Amino acid sequence: MIRAVLRVVQAGPLCSVQDGGRPGFLRFGVPASGAMDRAALALANHSLGNPPGAAAVEVSLGGLTVEVEEGSLSLALAGGGFVAELGTTRHGSWQVITLREGDRLSVRRGPWGSWCGMAFAGRLIAPDWLGSRATHALSGLGGGAVTAGRRLVVEDTRLLPERPIPCPVWARPRGEIAVVIGPQDRFFGPDRIDLLLGTTFHLTDAYDRMGVRLRGPSLAPQSALAIPSEPVLRGSIQVAGDGVPAVLLADHQTTGGYPKIATLVASELDAFAQLRPHAAVGFRAVTPEQAVAMARLRAAALARLLEK
Repeated sequence: MIRAVLRVVQAGPLCSVQDGGRPGFLRFGVPASGAMDRAALALANHSLGNPPGAAAVEVSLGGLTVEVEEGSLSLALAGGGFVAELGTTRHGSWQVITLREGDRLSVRRGPWGSWCGMAFAGRLIAPDWLGSRATHALSGLGGGAVTAGRRLVVEDTRLLPERPIPCPVWARPRGEIAVVIGPQDRFFGPDRIDLLLGTTFHLTDAYDRMGVRLRGPSLAPQSALAIPSEPVLRGSIQVAGDGVPAVLLADHQTTGGYPKIATLVASELDAFAQLRPHAAVGFRAVTPEQAVAMARLRAAALARLLEK
């Protein structure tokens, strides 16, 4: 069996093993988790001939440094505008790179983006939980956090030609995100809806894999927060009693009692996740029908990239 072993020399907070997610368990209180930028994960894996949802390492803004202790392998970096340094050679993310025994690769923040997927030409060995290697950050269940000293074992490794991976325009963060108003917009006066759609908000440092709080005008609901707890989705904008909105992300809780003023369109989630703390963002409303059409267009665009 051909394999490679990489030792983690340095890892920033929230670096973890992720895959396509753990769907179907929300009713049991288990978040789907998975990559923060799912399209980037799919493109990184596809560039290596892996299934789109294969397990990989997701690198946070804190960066990651690995050293090859045994074997050789190719890997792909996709997601964000990160910088990869291999010896004296400097690459950007969106690249297939080959590592050999003794090589040290450092991936760190570049000019844009918050998350970078590192996929391997081979099979990353990591713990499985409920049929997935996606890591739930709070519990640590799944493939697990990637921290200094950990060994990453990749079996059935392959060496591939080094080449760039096309970075689609829609993979970049942007300052305006489409949302569907609701489902609890009845708890908010028209002035609050106007504030949501007519104001620039900023992401705060209260940002992790569960979600991110936004800084801006208060969106406090008009009535008491007494709605029954109900299922919540990735991309929900929920508003607590203090009027502060929060966008729920990959490790979001499965139920909640705060009203949701709007929900990000699914095809916008990857671009939103690539926004950094303190970045400005605005929201524009679309109808549910327009949201479905947007999601279908994005899925078709991703499929065309994968076909290439």
